[in-house]
Amino acid sequence: MKELNRLIVNGGVLSPGELKYICEMAEQLGLNAISFGSRQDIIFPDKIDRGQLAKFDKIQVVEPGKASIENIVSSYVSADIFPSTPWLTGDRYLYILEQFKHNLRLRVNITDPRQRLVPLFTGHINFIASAHEDYWYVYLRLPGWKQTQMYPALVYSWELDKFELAIEHILKEEPETIETVFELVSDAVDTNNRTVDEPLEVPFYPFPYFEGMNRIGTDKYWLGLYWRNNLYDLTFLKAMCELCAESKIGKISITPWKSFIVKGIPISAKLQWEKFLGKFGINVRHSMLELNWHLPVANKDALYLKKYLVTNFDQNDISTYGLTFGITDYESSAYYFTSIVIEKNKQPELQGDFVIRDTYNLLYAKNFDPNTRDYIMHVQDVDKVELPGLLMELSQLYFDQLGQEMEVELSEDDVCEKKEELVYQCLDCLTIYNESYGDRTQNIPPETPFEMLPENYVCSLCEAPKENLKKVTYLKKSNA
Repeated sequence: MKELNRLIVNGGVLSPGELKYICEMAEQLGLNAISFGSRQDIIFPDKIDRGQLAKFDKIQVVEPGKASIENIVSSYVSADIFPSTPWLTGDRYLYILEQFKHNLRLRVNITDPRQRLVPLFTGHINFIASAHEDYWYVYLRLPGWKQTQMYPALVYSWELDKFELAIEHILKEEPETIETVFELVSDAVDTNNRTVDEPLEVPFYPFPYFEGMNRIGTDKYWLGLYWRNNLYDLTFLKAMCELCAESKIGKISITPWKSFIVKGIPISAKLQWEKFLGKFGINVRHSMLELNWHLPVANKDALYLKKYLVTNFDQNDISTYGLTFGITDYESSAYYFTSIVIEKNKQPELQGDFVIRDTYNLLYAKNFDPNTRDYIMHVQDVDKVELPGLLMELSQLYFDQLGQEMEVELSEDDVCEKKEELVYQCLDCLTIYNESYGDRTQNIPPETPFEMLPENYVCSLCEAPKENLKKVTYLKKSNA
């Protein structure tokens, strides 16, 4: 990434006209293909004459090594085709992304916790949809922080841009704790926050298959396309953009897996699209063994290693359904977001003409779920030839563990008990005050009894007076 130019694509969403313009620009810069990055941006895989870029003022290209401008990652690509939070539709994503007019200095993720295609926690600021319509959990891992911390309030959909700008402005204070961030942001901007009344739940789903022609509802299809080498031919992309216009398709979305998805293909145009793919010889039936990989862009060594490993999986007839793999090295500063990580070690500095073979570490996410953000070292300093067997071993461990977890979930009476919990609910807007969480929006610490709230306390959402909150009981599951 340090040696490549990248092009900002807000939320990984662009129109066919925008993509065609980018392809035409790339051709005039001497390229015949473009690549996609892990943050749903576009990468120019070869060096370009930056002096020529002045002619193309409609797009934003970030020079190699410059981290001053960041891209927004969003799970818009998953909307309407994979499990989702009911209120978070494709249109809602677009309205929210439209807020962000400035050049971001921080990596931002805007995601739905019910989908698996887009990582939740790889940004500096991670907005994750809550069950409350138009309110988002916020998880922060600011530059220099070693851990991700939850912001103690839900943020309103139409204030995400304002919130991000406030975080950028307080960076000069070098905040080290979430409490400090909350105080500084609260002092800097007036926001329509809401109390966090229950912890974020991220359900586990197997990683989805995201390629080929697939039905949406009764009269539309979505198409996922993937190239092994992440070099997408410009001639094909331009022709596809023209076909999108004919089919009245308004958006194309990039995934973090170096692929892209076209949603909303009319059933009447399905045959036309299939003929189009056949004309260009496009393969839309890659094996699951090779789809779920995250590789650094334009890294031939990583591509060769992946091919070697996938070939071994195939020869041994191994299933990796639900697992994702990433290849990285000691220089990478990016956060992991795959089930299993293959990490290349730095070679020792030796004198003479000695040939040192590369060695690798293998890590896997707790429960093989990247959203836990907790990685376990499986083995260290192993040779390349040992990797296939060790990865098959991890794959077997995944399926063994998956079975055990499913049994636990199905045997709730053995591992869970139901208990009553008292909360206080606003009669007007139904917002809950939970004594366990307090109300950070009004500086009420956790474990504050309702009776101890000040007389001027108001509902955090609609500002109804304290007496408008009435005691209610609900059943809560807890581990026995």
